[in-house]
Amino acid sequence: MPKPVPADKPEEGQDALPADGEPGSTELSGLFVEKPPANISAVAGMDVTIIAKVDSTTLSRKPTMKWLKGKWLDLGSKAGKHVQFKETYDRDTKIYTYEMKLMKSVVGDSGGYRCEVTAKEKCDSSTFEISVEAAQQEAQADILSTFKRADGGEDDGNLDFSALLKAAKKKKVKEEPEIDVWELLKNAHPSEYEKIAFEYGITDLRGMLKRLKKMKVVEPKYSDAFLKRLDACYSVEKGRKIFLRCEVIDPDMQVKWLKNGQEIKPSAKYIMEANGNVRTLTISRATLADDAAYECVFGDDKCFTEVFVKEPPVTITKLMDDYHVVVGERVEFEIEVSEEGAHVMWFYEDTEILKDSKYRIKKDGKKHCLILQEATLNDIGMYHAWTNGGHTKGELEVEEKQLEVLQDIADLTVKATDQALFKCEVSDDKVTGKWFKDGVEVVPTDRIKMTHIGRFHRLVIDNVKPEDAGDYSFVPDGYALSISAKLNFLEIKVDYVPRQDPPKIHLDTTGNMVSQNTIIVVAGNKLRLDVEITGEPAPTVVWTKGDQQITSTEGRLRVEARKDLSCFVIEGAEREDEGNYTICVTNPAGEDKAMLFVKIVDVPDPPQNVKCLSVGEDCASMVWDVPVFDGGAPLKGYLMERKKKGSSRWTKLNFDVYESTSYEAKRMIEGVMYEMRVFAINSIGMSQPSHTSKPFMPIAPTSEPIRLSVHDVTDTTCTLKWLAPEKIGAGGLDGFVIEYCKDGDTEWVVANQELCERQGYVVRGLPVGEKINFRVVAVNIAGRSPPALLSQPVTIREIMEYPKIRLPRDLRTKYIRKVGEKINLTIPFQGKPRPVATWYKDGQPIDPTMISVRNSNVDTILFIRQAEREHSGTYELVLKIENMEDRASIVLRIVDIPGPPQNLKVTDVWGFNAALEWQPPKDDGNCEISGYTIQKADMKTKEWFTVYEHNRRPNCTSSELIMGNEYMFRVFSENLCGLSEEARVSKNTAVIAKTGLELKKISYKEKEISCVPKFTQPLIDRSVVAGYSTAITCSVKGYPKPKIVWMKNKMILGQDPKFLMRNYQGVLTLNIRKPGTFDAGKYTCMAVNELGKDEVECKLDVRIATDPDKL
Repeated sequence: MPKPVPADKPEEGQDALPADGEPGSTELSGLFVEKPPANISAVAGMDVTIIAKVDSTTLSRKPTMKWLKGKWLDLGSKAGKHVQFKETYDRDTKIYTYEMKLMKSVVGDSGGYRCEVTAKEKCDSSTFEISVEAAQQEAQADILSTFKRADGGEDDGNLDFSALLKAAKKKKVKEEPEIDVWELLKNAHPSEYEKIAFEYGITDLRGMLKRLKKMKVVEPKYSDAFLKRLDACYSVEKGRKIFLRCEVIDPDMQVKWLKNGQEIKPSAKYIMEANGNVRTLTISRATLADDAAYECVFGDDKCFTEVFVKEPPVTITKLMDDYHVVVGERVEFEIEVSEEGAHVMWFYEDTEILKDSKYRIKKDGKKHCLILQEATLNDIGMYHAWTNGGHTKGELEVEEKQLEVLQDIADLTVKATDQALFKCEVSDDKVTGKWFKDGVEVVPTDRIKMTHIGRFHRLVIDNVKPEDAGDYSFVPDGYALSISAKLNFLEIKVDYVPRQDPPKIHLDTTGNMVSQNTIIVVAGNKLRLDVEITGEPAPTVVWTKGDQQITSTEGRLRVEARKDLSCFVIEGAEREDEGNYTICVTNPAGEDKAMLFVKIVDVPDPPQNVKCLSVGEDCASMVWDVPVFDGGAPLKGYLMERKKKGSSRWTKLNFDVYESTSYEAKRMIEGVMYEMRVFAINSIGMSQPSHTSKPFMPIAPTSEPIRLSVHDVTDTTCTLKWLAPEKIGAGGLDGFVIEYCKDGDTEWVVANQELCERQGYVVRGLPVGEKINFRVVAVNIAGRSPPALLSQPVTIREIMEYPKIRLPRDLRTKYIRKVGEKINLTIPFQGKPRPVATWYKDGQPIDPTMISVRNSNVDTILFIRQAEREHSGTYELVLKIENMEDRASIVLRIVDIPGPPQNLKVTDVWGFNAALEWQPPKDDGNCEISGYTIQKADMKTKEWFTVYEHNRRPNCTSSELIMGNEYMFRVFSENLCGLSEEARVSKNTAVIAKTGLELKKISYKEKEISCVPKFTQPLIDRSVVAGYSTAITCSVKGYPKPKIVWMKNKMILGQDPKFLMRNYQGVLTLNIRKPGTFDAGKYTCMAVNELGKDEVECKLDVRIATDPDKL
């Protein structure tokens, strides 16, 4: 638990706190840099802001702030329009600023408040009072209107202050007396609490009611109806069941249950039961709507209680992620909460987000989403999600979308009456723009047309005229970008003298030409190669790539022919476009050729085979292979990212380019699964991410095993024992490796080929007499731990130890077992070298077919699966080591039930007594006879009754025999196993003779027992579920025995198999088999005899069963 931070001692010249501990000013102490003022006053309707600041320079983690009202009310669950919270952090000063704002305060906000800040091991708190006064409603006169001129002019005359004097003489408006809300609540009925709270603006009604209970002194009121009243209040968690119980005086009393003054009807949620004097109201699956005042009413007598439903706080299980998008992209903030159907409030900065055309809020079980269909620059900021038990936030960054020119406008040279076509292509098909000529916007006419189809923008000029020549440009709307080209008008001279010149290719070696024959193009960009050609007549141009001729005039790879120009175009260059291209021009005067090499450069391929070589406690060593293709440009290095498995947020590990193909990632959490990916970078840009590495977990080897010791030594073996390491960590413990070496040697030999999972091991095959050092190493997935070494070497030589049998205490006396039981005797012993254990019975070796023996190094086990009487005897264990031995004896007795006694006879009869004698049984069951059981039977009924049990002598006397009867006797033997299976019956009988007796009759007066039928237990109203059998019960007395008649709605029930009527000693029961709704009604039971009749009735309600989960 966090320890309270002691207050700083006041320096000299500063006043200390008062003796009672209440702050007289906002003096700084503990974690607080600035505390809220001790007393805050406000007027109703104003906003109240409370600020507290906390210094985190000495804290190891972020502090947590709680705002409380009174002693217990956490205001975090009340966050919303009325109460708002804000938190900021200054990275320079490391100070957290916490702000609570009461919007449009009301009188009910008055009271004591407390702010608590807690860190890992520290805490601090500050208390303050808020007083909210009602707003003054008196209209104040405009004081300037009283300063008027005496002579009516605005700028002349003397000032007249009489209006002020008259205003002062006016009588003050009588103020209405202040209403004490506490007195209202004291005297009000619980059903009116919510109405008063709404009328007077009480926001913390539950807290005021708890304080009101402490203030009220309720005098105990004697009630004629209730033996035990309801408790003062009940508390239940949301979703649980609660029982309200009271006791009434009369078990036949019918009570009503009220909730906030309204009668409660029986249902699946509210179950009312009457059990004798106890009346119970059961509320199933309590909700916040059940938080109310309840009453149990009988006539004018009532008992009250209040039920408080505690709502568990809703926590946020999945936090909100940050987003970085461009303008127009869709943004979806997603969180998960602990309960389905929880209320989540979304905020943008300090403004609550409501569902509208811009924002869409989606709920799916525990998942809640805030969706922005198209992000704009105005949406940049911090977004918050609040529940009554948690808060999370995420930052949205929006960048302007960069517009790329995919196809530029080419310069045109056209003849008169020809058509001029300017065409450009941009990256966004939604972008519009304007065309300009020499800086003046082009207006469409019948001859000039402008079109926009997808990403292409075209300007078409028909019947070109000399005045159309000039500089044309296209300007996209909303972007600081201009695409320009020139239109040249070509005049054709009529005088033409045909001539023949051989064709000539004029290559421009500037621009993308890195050498005279090589052109470098970035993948995805456009290559437009305009080759000037001369020759008369106009030569024929042929472009080829390798042996394939390029003839297409449309598409991504095309050739465009113009006068004196041959244009070779590659739209969106790809790697397959790289190669040697040849242009060949021919005419009747000759031929010319030129060869070009087009090199396509691109971002590199992703790195290959990203994997983790080794891990540490908080680090991991990663390696990867270079990309298969470097993009045609040298690699500059790599960028690495990692994330937790299952998360979607990647974290950059380096911001500067890293040149090596191995990297050690640090500052990771041990025991958490991570994944990693790598980007390759060249001069063109960054590659796609590599495949994610296999998940790995930073783990560290364990500490060394502890308490390594030698348990046993023989001529060739040594038994070691140890305890597990103190620190194991998240990597767990796979096993142990045991190693040894000769004293003075440095080469350690592994004793176990496979990991030893136990904390003990026997090292075998050791040389006799050598001094050997041993060590044990713990192994897990992270590797080997430091070794645990013995303090000194061990000499491999067995120590002779005298054989000794450790006979258990219970075997040192006679060992008795019953026939059929299992016998398993374990006898531990000691001795070195291993002793030889041999068993004997009565001096002879035991028969292995009857008795099983198993020997080990430390004990021997004697096992008999099913004991028989012949297994009884003296067993001797002999333990031998060479010429030394030890012996131990065990006496085993197997007992059974005895046989019957012998020679049972009646020796004498006198009065009401008979004397019996017998002899002990021949078979005593191999143990002492502990007693006898004697029974007698009348010769008429021949039912046996026990006379004596556990009689130890072989004789007895049976007394209190009945005169005139003849008796026979039998005797059972008894020992440790129990009574004998058979009994010995007496050879003769005992006859009790009759004597002269005279019966004297006692005269008595018969009592009149006749009475009118009367019900002693009435029928009770019942509410049952349809389809479930039920019964109604009452009891009646009367003599002669009354006749019972059952009726339903005054109609006699006949021999309907649905109804089963029973009468057991005056208890009357009517069983109704699987009642339906039509069986509901008023049931009557009538008892009739010749003296009169009586009847009782009850009401039976049958309700349809409902599924509680659908409520």
